[in-house]
Amino acid sequence: MAEKDKTQTYLQDLERFRRARPHESESWVEPIRRRALSRFAELGLPSPREEDWRQTNLAPLRRLALRWSGPEEAAAPKRTEVRDLLFGGEAAAEIVFVAGHHAPELSSIGDLPEGAVVESLLDGVEKRKDLLVDHLGRYADFETRSFAAWNTAFLRDGAFVFVPEGLAIDKPIHLLYLSRGGSEPSVAHPRNLILVGKGASATVVETYASLDDGTFLTNAVTEIRVGEGASLRHIKLQEESIRAFHVGALQAHQERSSRFDSLSFAFGAGLARNDAGSVLDGEGAECVLDGLYLGRGDQLIDNHTVIQHARPHGSSRELYKGILTDRARGVFSGRIVVRPDAQKTDAKQTNQTLLLSANAAVHTKPQLEIYADDVKCTHGATVGRLDENAVFYLRSRGIEEAAARSLLTYAFAADLVGRVDWAPLRKRLEELLVARLPLGEEIRGAL
Repeated sequence: MAEKDKTQTYLQDLERFRRARPHESESWVEPIRRRALSRFAELGLPSPREEDWRQTNLAPLRRLALRWSGPEEAAAPKRTEVRDLLFGGEAAAEIVFVAGHHAPELSSIGDLPEGAVVESLLDGVEKRKDLLVDHLGRYADFETRSFAAWNTAFLRDGAFVFVPEGLAIDKPIHLLYLSRGGSEPSVAHPRNLILVGKGASATVVETYASLDDGTFLTNAVTEIRVGEGASLRHIKLQEESIRAFHVGALQAHQERSSRFDSLSFAFGAGLARNDAGSVLDGEGAECVLDGLYLGRGDQLIDNHTVIQHARPHGSSRELYKGILTDRARGVFSGRIVVRPDAQKTDAKQTNQTLLLSANAAVHTKPQLEIYADDVKCTHGATVGRLDENAVFYLRSRGIEEAAARSLLTYAFAADLVGRVDWAPLRKRLEELLVARLPLGEEIRGAL
């Protein structure tokens, strides 16, 4: 099927989308959807001819005739089936989605502080226009990014998180997205909006997981606004099935003296693409973008980041680590942009990749674009194999070679896992990491 025809097939799903909730045609969000629809019809899916997609061939995705997952296909599993993915009372609130649609029977809001909101975006759009209208669709660029345009054209459900001025939420908020394959490949378009008011603080965790090993595309967008003096910790865990496709966009906008910490863990999906970025649009803003990606088999994991310093005295730190084995491929493209008004910027970007087989490969491209003259900016990338001297040292202490290599690989990743201060999630990440290492059970016993 021709590319233009395939795009039209995706757009035909809009009729099912509109029938799912007819009165939404009168919603204040509808003009946003229509603008995005127009852009997606023009852009289509990216091709390797585009600079940002040169290393990520979407041919396997193009071969699929993806069908939008409507509410009628979002039957929630039993709680016992997803017990290991739920944090329950460990979280301040836990809101669950199946095929991109809210599953209230699996969700638990808990005892949130007065004024805080954690609910489905669908409810937020209907009840809280005054909170959403200045932010929804404002940060994630759908004019030039086709997947964001596709998501916005189908903008309907996802999570809305609002932390009012001065409020600190101690426990993390958990957003869980579950997907499943069907008789034909499907696509879900989760949309999240997170607003943190002046002087407020919170932690939000997004988890993307599979209910089976079927084929589907998750096309997710998260928009974030961090107010003056506010702090947000955002953690994303993607552990979908190897037959899945995952495209995620995370875009933050920061005000004066705010802090935004992002941690991304990409373990799943046969083809995964993560776009993450922040605009430091207030003096003294701080941003940390960190990530860990593990690829095996024929996985392709692509991370693109952009940090834009727009005001003076901003600082950013970025560390992405990759572990690739078998025939897996990784891509890291990181840009730090320092605008003319962003004097006294302090920025550092690092990408480190560990290749565990001769057939694994990574394409890394750290970049600096500096338009100010009083800045301190550095960037760098390293690609290599395990230190044979370290392997020899462990073997000289009586550790078998395979176990020594697994221990060193675990140590390479452990510093990023260790940055997760929420014990239940850190434990899950450790288990996922160990499960992907040779002699994992032996390693577990040594930790």
